[in-house]
Order: sequence, then structure tokens, then C-alpha cells
Amino acid sequence: MRTALPVPKRCLWIALALTIVAAPVQAETIEVTIDKLVFSPASIEAKVGDTIEWVNKDAFAHTATVKGGWEVMIPPKASASLTLKTAEAVDYFCRFHPNMKGRLVVWP
Repeated sequence: MRTALPVPKRCLWIALALTIVAAPVQAETIEVTIDKLVFSPASIEAKVGDTIEWVNKDAFAHTATVKGGWEVMIPPKASASLTLKTAEAVDYFCRFHPNMKGRLVVWP
């Protein structure tokens, strides 16, 4: 014969289960390295709310530019970031070095 858990313990388990299920997903910071005129990784996936941080190891400035959209200026030997606000898939490039290309897919 089974014995039922006392009500307080049962409520505690339900509250714990709801907390785990309802816990918000933490935003992440995704790092893209720029070295020798290359975005690495060249293709990334992220979620709305995540931040992309470009770390420029080159001795000259770069940009992460979406034609008709946003642009991030990345100084030499420094970093710059962008927090993602909309779900979209975009190709980006460096305005100073158009052969540098990347792809970003942002999920809701």
C-alpha cells in the first residue's frame, strides 16, 4: 500500500518543478575572433538577447556590417559587441575589407 506524501512536501516538489520548467534561458555572449582578415567562426547561431563580441587581433580596424542594416566598428587590438534584438538571418562583411564575410542566424 502506498502512502501519500504530506501536502507540504508535495507542494514543494510542484513548486520546484515549475521553477525548473519556467526558468528563463540565460543570454550568452558569443565570441567571434578576427585574425589575419578572417572572422572565426565565419558562421554563428544565436538567440534574441545574446551578445556577439568581435575580438580584433589585427593591427587595423574592421567592421561587422549588414548591408542596409547595422554596423559595428571594431578598433585594432580591441573588441566591440552587439546585443541581438530581432530574429533574422544575415550575411555581414567588413566594410574596409569586403572579402571578410560572416553569417549570423538569430533565433527567437
